[in-house]
Amino acid sequence: MRSPLRPLPAPVERWTTLVRVLRWLDALAAGLVAWGALALAFPSAPRLPLAALACLIVALGTLVRPLRARWRPLSGIVAHVLSARLSPGDQAWYVRPGHAERVLVTARHRTRVVIVHLNDEGAEGVSVRRTRVVLLPADSG
Repeated sequence: MRSPLRPLPAPVERWTTLVRVLRWLDALAAGLVAWGALALAFPSAPRLPLAALACLIVALGTLVRPLRARWRPLSGIVAHVLSARLSPGDQAWYVRPGHAERVLVTARHRTRVVIVHLNDEGAEGVSVRRTRVVLLPADSG
């Protein structure tokens, strides 16, 4: 008898890895912004201690959940572009680092999408911001 579980499509598998890479690039961008701001604030200070202080600021910033959830300059742009052609009624892959699941798009607004998980018993939609989650159209997977 065949197993009911099917492997994820190859593009979706790649995106589960790329999402993690994009989040690290977001952290790198945060470090560069912090380093640049510190260099502007203290122009006569040596660059290496400023870089260490910028790393410390970014590390402490990761502990602040609202800041960590909203700071997504690179992954947010990529996620927004990927979900641009989604419309209500489309199926998509809700991709997270190391995991992806199929969802149904029930509504779409400017920067928000309402999705319903296909594997849940409940039919309640979840409103997500298109810049915070990666929604890959199912036809590209």
